[in-house]
Amino acid sequence: MGREDQIEEREVLESIFPEEITDISETEYKVTVTLDIPDEEEEDQPKFALNVKYPADYPDVAPDLEIHTVPNAPSHPDFNVGEDREQLLAGLDETIQENMGMAMIFTIVSALKESAEQLVIDRKGAAEAEREEAALAAEREENKKFEGTKVTPETFLKWRAGFLKEMEEKRIQEEEERLAELKKAKVKEPIKLTGRQLWEQGLAGKVDDGDDDEEEDGVPPTEQMQKVNIEA
Repeated sequence: MGREDQIEEREVLESIFPEEITDISETEYKVTVTLDIPDEEEEDQPKFALNVKYPADYPDVAPDLEIHTVPNAPSHPDFNVGEDREQLLAGLDETIQENMGMAMIFTIVSALKESAEQLVIDRKGAAEAEREEAALAAEREENKKFEGTKVTPETFLKWRAGFLKEMEEKRIQEEEERLAELKKAKVKEPIKLTGRQLWEQGLAGKVDDGDDDEEEDGVPPTEQMQKVNIEA
């Protein structure tokens, strides 16, 4: 294949890229490539220019390729021509070898566009994954504030001892407060008598009816007890 085949390929490319292709010389031209990144406005899409130069023996030998920036093209956080040029060109080696001896520029442009788009998508995905991981890490740290202490036999016994101590201290405090209130009101705490004390005082079996503490049949309780003893 010779110069005629190169001219024929250039004409085909003109019909495919009518607004994107620009001649530099008879054997050299450039194609402006605009990426299609999902969820981005058209005016924000990354762009670059692929310079193509035909060697005399093309397509039996590889074309000379170079990637340049497009003047006034918007910058993109996930794509930089200067930094990504070598990686993109190296990724074309397999495509060139597979198409040696055939017109290959359209295939090269397509492969280059696809590689650049995937590069941007991967970087966007990595950035999103990093943001999600940072959010999850922050959430995990926040959740730690609400996590209780794991219960073990040792921690339970420690808690139980503390709980019993707290309850005893509370009981003592309440008793002290009750006695203080009685003292403040000048009321003596009622004394509970044993059964023996009740018997000795002649109060066993009696009900507080009001008049039961009075003498029975005019006889004082003490004399009644003495009478019982004599009769016995």
